[in-house]
Amino acid sequence: MRRIHLTTVIARTLAAATVLTVTAACGAQTDKASGTTADQKPAAQAPAAAPAADTANDHQPETAGMADAAVAASHAATTAARPQPKVLMAAGSSGARVKELQARLAQVGWFDDTPTGTYGSVTTTAVKGFQGKRGLPATGSADTATWQRLAQMTTKPTPQELQGKAVNKPKTKLDKRCMTGRVLCISKTTRTLNWVVNGKVQSSMDVRFGAQYTPTREGVFKVFLKSRNHVSSIYHTPMPYAMFFSGGQAVHYSSDFAKRGYAGASHGCVNVRDKAKLAKLFDQVKVNDKVVVYW
Repeated sequence: MRRIHLTTVIARTLAAATVLTVTAACGAQTDKASGTTADQKPAAQAPAAAPAADTANDHQPETAGMADAAVAASHAATTAARPQPKVLMAAGSSGARVKELQARLAQVGWFDDTPTGTYGSVTTTAVKGFQGKRGLPATGSADTATWQRLAQMTTKPTPQELQGKAVNKPKTKLDKRCMTGRVLCISKTTRTLNWVVNGKVQSSMDVRFGAQYTPTREGVFKVFLKSRNHVSSIYHTPMPYAMFFSGGQAVHYSSDFAKRGYAGASHGCVNVRDKAKLAKLFDQVKVNDKVVVYW
């Protein structure tokens, strides 16, 4: 009986030692996770052996690594071989194609002057803005990628458009949130404000938005204040026919927009350049009417 008891004690002692070894290994993993270096760990604390089922997987990282390296090398070779977009027009260019570029940019609201056929600073700014909104490198030069994207969004300019007498702007796709009730439906894509009542467009007008560091907020709002002859308390500039919808941001007439077009920007407000149209809209819009600003 004493032998059996002694054997049991020995077995229990070995089992306890095993538990201590595993706990020490787990502790080492925790230390590793917290930033302890291998030099700080006792040499006797060897990591516990991995389960047999995982042993076969020990060889997979090497194989996977070789495969990943091959894929990466192939991707790099493909990227290197892929031709970069060719610059078709840039600052200093001139001719009929530049005039077409300007007329097409006008269709999507990025060019506000009469097409001249001369690629100057206004055209460079317009191209750069168009590129930035489409995720293209904003170089200001019209390359093949930029021209292709612009061509997809526009139509061949008419003689009237090339002369600056008309602009064939694409029809604005109304956001679904604009389809019920009374809504100032404002599209950043086409830079258009549509006054919509029960899903039907009552009037439309060109708008411009805030600059990079003072962007016009997007979302669903309500007109909470109307001020016919408002003057900005921050910038001390006139804001006629102001309809506030989000903090200090409002829809209002801008003489600067009327004069300079898209060469300028607001401090976050939605600028309108057609004073007569906005005056009429101001009289129709009521406090609590919905405002939707969207891409």
